[in-house]
Amino acid sequence: MHEMSIAEGILQVLEDQAASQQYEKVKAVWLEIGPLANIDANALTFCFDVVMKGSLAEGAKLTIISLPGVAYCLQCSETVSITQRYDSCSHCGSYQLQVTQGDEMRIKELEVA
Repeated sequence: MHEMSIAEGILQVLEDQAASQQYEKVKAVWLEIGPLANIDANALTFCFDVVMKGSLAEGAKLTIISLPGVAYCLQCSETVSITQRYDSCSHCGSYQLQVTQGDEMRIKELEVA
């Protein structure tokens, strides 16, 4: 379960930002996650709650914002929606797609005190 190490990484970012931005408590975290990031949102939510115990983010609300998967087709030059890697182009059927969105995970917003 790599979601535990992801949650630990999020905590590290929160602690680093708290030191530089001078806040003491994190009340809410909004994460953007694409379908190609291979992250189980339910597992991440569970791990987030476990990892944040005893930290500046204990009790913080986690909101996950799902981003769409998008790719550029090298064959027909169209931008298409995808749900997983190695989908085919919905316009021409080619598998020569370059992912342009959907494989990321980032902290979009924080509510702090």
